[in-house]
Amino acid sequence: MTTPNLLNIHAKLPQNKDQRIGIIGSGFIVKDCHLPAYRKAGFNPVAIASRTEQRAREVAECHDIKTVYPTPDALLEDTSIEVLDIAVPPNAQFEIIQKACQKKHIKGMLAQKPLGMDFQEAQKIVQLCQDAGIVLAVNQNMRYDQSVRAAKSLIDSDSIGKPILATLDMRGIPHWMPWQADLGWVTLRIMSIHHLDCFRYWFGDPEGIFCSVRPDPRTAFPHQDGICSYILEYANGMRCVGIDDTWTGPAREGCPADIRIQWRIEGMKGLAMGDIGWCKDPYTSPSSIRYATVDDTEFQTPAWTESWFPDAFIGTMAQLLVALEEGKEPEINGRDNLKTMALVEAAYLSVKTKRMVKLEEIMEKRFSEGPL
Repeated sequence: MTTPNLLNIHAKLPQNKDQRIGIIGSGFIVKDCHLPAYRKAGFNPVAIASRTEQRAREVAECHDIKTVYPTPDALLEDTSIEVLDIAVPPNAQFEIIQKACQKKHIKGMLAQKPLGMDFQEAQKIVQLCQDAGIVLAVNQNMRYDQSVRAAKSLIDSDSIGKPILATLDMRGIPHWMPWQADLGWVTLRIMSIHHLDCFRYWFGDPEGIFCSVRPDPRTAFPHQDGICSYILEYANGMRCVGIDDTWTGPAREGCPADIRIQWRIEGMKGLAMGDIGWCKDPYTSPSSIRYATVDDTEFQTPAWTESWFPDAFIGTMAQLLVALEEGKEPEINGRDNLKTMALVEAAYLSVKTKRMVKLEEIMEKRFSEGPL
């Protein structure tokens, strides 16, 4: 039996919280997630820049950031900035990282997911940072959702025994961004990437993935991957099943809604189930978990006040600051995240070829067919 106080839902924090953070980006994710989390944790964001200077000034005023630069390039010239927090669309991220890697004063970098427009671009980013001696961490923030981390504690402590089956079921309506219409892809690289990375966090790397997609009827711009379902196969027999449903029925068209993200892990000695609070109203609703083992007579239901948005963003920055402080790799380092990027790429290839695609096919080979 695992008692609630043994569930490790919080990130390790750095001893030194004074490392100077420069932020590039001023959208919702910065204004409502990154900066509230950093202030709560006591981190030190000192400067901000964005594609729109006025928007950057508005965010700076909300969060008491003293320095606003007119452009990202101007911020990169500030030699006092040690850590770079990049929160821009994926089609703008590579250029910023490429420029940042030429700056000797940048010690660490937190990049958004997806790490690149595709696996090959992510590889280039990892290599650029390695060559520049910059510690690269990736903002796969669902790993720091409290119920996700609680589940990891149960798995690592063997409380629920050998995992047999895990499912993750998203019935949510994300707010798609305008730049997605230009890129032509929707769910796999934006939402499913969280869930695929979560499965990797819990159980390690699968052998391969089956994936099937169809367009979301509500999303007007051309796309392929609106509603996605996939199965991850593991060598030990473990199976993970994901359903990412961005339609959820006509919930925006008048039908009563059933909006949720729920996960379930069945083990040989126990069962754990969780509910992610992000898709509720408000989005700051805490996640939850209930679990039981063969020695229990009822489910345990520990609770907390923290939520995925914004509290998980403490963890993604903390892992980078701790890595810089201790001279170690971040928990979600760039090289590890290449496997998540490869899994997403494998999902697209599975859709294209209508078969299971092994992770090693993406990791070890380069395809000549062009973009998927």
